[in-house]
Amino acid sequence: MTNWQELAQNYFMNTAERIPVTLVKGKGAWVWDDKGRKYLDFVAGIAVVALGHASPVIAEAVRKQAKTLIQVSNLYYTVPQVQLAELLVKHSCLQKVFFCNSGAEANEGAVKLARRYGHKYLKDAYEVISVTGSFHGRTLAMVAASGQAKHQEPYQPLPCGFVNVQFNDIDAIKKATTDKTCAVMLEPIQGEGGVNLPKEGYLKAVREWCHQKGILLIFDEIQTGIGRTGTLFAYEQYGVEPDVMTLAKGLAGGVPIGAIMAKEKASVFVPGEHGSTFGGNPLACAAGYATLKYILDHDVVSNVKKVGQRLLEGLKKLKQKYQFITDVRGLGLLAAVEFNREMAKDVLMACLENGLLVNRVKPGAIRLMPPLIVTEKEIDEALRILDKVLAKFA
Repeated sequence: MTNWQELAQNYFMNTAERIPVTLVKGKGAWVWDDKGRKYLDFVAGIAVVALGHASPVIAEAVRKQAKTLIQVSNLYYTVPQVQLAELLVKHSCLQKVFFCNSGAEANEGAVKLARRYGHKYLKDAYEVISVTGSFHGRTLAMVAASGQAKHQEPYQPLPCGFVNVQFNDIDAIKKATTDKTCAVMLEPIQGEGGVNLPKEGYLKAVREWCHQKGILLIFDEIQTGIGRTGTLFAYEQYGVEPDVMTLAKGLAGGVPIGAIMAKEKASVFVPGEHGSTFGGNPLACAAGYATLKYILDHDVVSNVKKVGQRLLEGLKKLKQKYQFITDVRGLGLLAAVEFNREMAKDVLMACLENGLLVNRVKPGAIRLMPPLIVTEKEIDEALRILDKVLAKFA
């Protein structure tokens, strides 16, 4: 049998500390490795596989589209792109869409849009305020936008135009706002930063401040969007509408796609100012349309609310049971368990040995983000495995 992990060492750049398992197939909330072992997947491609692995809905959409038309560029109109754009606009508070290929690319485009807005309406304002603990992508500009020093230090000097301030502190945003500010950029819930939730009233206060100063509010919903928190978009949980919103991850259920959405006034690009060769290609948009339509038609967000509550309640019971758990937090099917020491990797590996995939989001915390179609039975199985694993550390 081929040792795929050993072979990979000969060819891959050393960019990721990969878990020592080679996954070869999946179905629903489960995956199998090359040795035939089965795992309950509570990582889901990092909150991407919304409808589960090998979703028949997505597979059929991709099969049909691949046999029809895969790529023609944005020099032309295509039906799947228009269909997906219409569905997104009809079910959000935003009016215009641009499609790209990833979350980082969507955030890059959103910042370009904000700068273009600043040039047009704010006397050439160009700075974007972001917050500590945030994560907006791996490109140089998005590393600068992300409020985490560990991502920034290896790449100094970083592009200018970003101001990082303390998360959950409206006064910090107000103090950082100058006549150079064109936008504030936030994740409604910080995913990669540790599933950090906003304080009550924080997002509304930011919204009011942006409105008062005439600057844009950008919500990075790459991880929280498309039903992950129990509403189609996380902004709905907080009663706050952004001027610009970015999407990716779950939008096409595993097929690479990204999107920038904007309110009419914020949609200030003109032809030639932004673009993407592969962005919005028919294949990705067909997968996106099939994914989003299924979520809407089958009220998947109700399942997220129900099983998400079950997951969080179960995790809180584990917190009561094990004193080394210092916090359990999350919303919908995005949750984190924090420990009082750097034991996340050991927990992850023990879960792997017991047939559960979890994510080490920080040295002292794990993240859980299963497919949106996960069942109560599967939630209970994950909690059972996690309980068994944690007992070894007690």
